[in-house]
Amino acid sequence: MRTIEHWIAGLETAGSGSRTGDVFDPAQGRPQAQVRLGTAEDVDAAVSAARAAFGPWSQTSLSARVRVLFAFRELVDRHTDELARVVSLEHGKTLDDARGEVVRGREVVDFACGIPQLLKGEFSDQVSSGIDSHSFRQPLGVCAGITPFNFPVMVPMWMHPVAIACGNTFVLKPSERVPGASELVARLYAQAGLPDGVFNIVNGDKDVVDALLGHADVDAVSFVGSTPIARYVHGRASESGKRVQALGGAKNHAVVMPDADVDFAADQLVAAGYGSAGQRCMAISAVVAVGQVADQLVQAVSSRTAAITVGAGTDSAAQMGPLVSAAARDRVLDAVDAGEKDGATVVVDGRELQVPDGADGFFVGPTLLDQVTTDMSVYTEEIFGPVLVVLRVGSLDEALDLVNANPYGNGTAVFTSSGEVARSFQRRVQVGMIGVNVPIPVPMSYHSFGGWKDSLFGDHHIHGPEGVRFYTRAKVVSTRWPHVREESLAHLNFPTAT
Repeated sequence: MRTIEHWIAGLETAGSGSRTGDVFDPAQGRPQAQVRLGTAEDVDAAVSAARAAFGPWSQTSLSARVRVLFAFRELVDRHTDELARVVSLEHGKTLDDARGEVVRGREVVDFACGIPQLLKGEFSDQVSSGIDSHSFRQPLGVCAGITPFNFPVMVPMWMHPVAIACGNTFVLKPSERVPGASELVARLYAQAGLPDGVFNIVNGDKDVVDALLGHADVDAVSFVGSTPIARYVHGRASESGKRVQALGGAKNHAVVMPDADVDFAADQLVAAGYGSAGQRCMAISAVVAVGQVADQLVQAVSSRTAAITVGAGTDSAAQMGPLVSAAARDRVLDAVDAGEKDGATVVVDGRELQVPDGADGFFVGPTLLDQVTTDMSVYTEEIFGPVLVVLRVGSLDEALDLVNANPYGNGTAVFTSSGEVARSFQRRVQVGMIGVNVPIPVPMSYHSFGGWKDSLFGDHHIHGPEGVRFYTRAKVVSTRWPHVREESLAHLNFPTAT
């Protein structure tokens, strides 16, 4: 069984640690590889390599940086199927879903290839007599990324291409459950001509996270994961003086109005709720049915839910794969049990799913619960699995009150044929990303991704224009070139512009 090692200063390395962890095939329920679990010494080696590479890389011309990024972009495109297969085997999502993830990650590289335009500063002529003023942005230094299991390619690519394009160096701590894709990405960067030490990987668990958060030579930390860990990362990194963005959990709602196209909405909700077995931070997990649409909507969603084919992600017939781990599977099963005990109606029950040749896999079938209320744990907790719950309200105002009362504010959607309803909803809802008849409103790479409330800690959303601002800091310069015999205008008092 192979062992996935760290990547430091352009080389694969076992580092200083002897601990390893299992990398499972979720469809079979058994280990397929080992991953080396790093130590504080490994983090120090990676950060030292990144610090040494920062000086030369930050002074590399924009043209040279962009050439590397364009080459990397083409290599990612060429290796899409290979990356997707690694993701599918380690995460469990279907190959088509994994390919989509790679493409969405590559789109951030597309955006980063435009960094010469994105880093252009501003210039003001003659702000005072003989004085001009201009601004520009410079890289921070060594940046770290701590990323989750559910998008092994896309979420890290929300971070490192933008950071590297801006002139920073990077240390990635991917999820130890899905390390294989990051290893391949490191090799593609090297093939693209990225200098050694600009991109590094330290695999591991909390020991590696804490070492990164406390390391004096790490200047910025980006994190995506659950809300409790996001709060922890934000606090620890802020205490040690780092710039930090930490994206947390979600409970994404879709409000379905009585004037919505029910068949269209049902198709979209099933895809958004059960794609990737619900293991998406932007998955719809709560449907808010308004008024008389509820019964018809539940029937439409139910028939589609029951027809989903579940199997190994590498099976071309599968529409949904397994959960990532036995613990994730058991957590989802417990959540459904609790919902039923609390009084929810189990419309489609995925607890007894049987998958051919998948007896030991981490499978749970798509599950639909109706008559859910806001005090049930199946609503209040982030399940992160293939469970869709339906809550019933009488009006748009009630729906907005329900969504806004939730502590999360990541994504939401409204299904309606009314422009007035859509405009009111998007102005009044307290959520960072909104879809109108779009269930998963993930922004394109040239916009920024981020939620509100307990879904985001820090001042910046991720990738897009806010990503560039996060990975750089501004300078403003005032310039005068006086003539040799020019009268001095220096004063002890604060001068006014003349």
